[in-house]
Amino acid sequence: MFDMMGMLGKVKDLQAKMKEAQDSLVTIVETGEAGAGMVIATVNGKKQILKIEIDEDLLKPSDREVLQDLIVAATNNAMENIEDKIKDHLQKATQGLMPNIPGMDLGSMFGQ
Repeated sequence: MFDMMGMLGKVKDLQAKMKEAQDSLVTIVETGEAGAGMVIATVNGKKQILKIEIDEDLLKPSDREVLQDLIVAATNNAMENIEDKIKDHLQKATQGLMPNIPGMDLGSMFGQ
């Protein structure tokens, strides 16, 4: 016979683990760079920019557009780099609680 209370308990456990995993995404950090390291962007697993490092040589008014392009490129690179870490983190946090469904994107469950 179908155990509805047991199923609801598992759903609650899954919800708690998913919330915990989502909250801990801030601890995952990755960097991206552009211009051979002249601009470095650091982001966390919640896709928040933590830091932008800029080489002093780019801080000239004449290099403004180049600097803007490098900041965008470095930030996009960091966001791409963090994707796999986010997926691994969420899979490990929910391991054993959810069936492994090929093609299921856990990131989308967390609004990532």
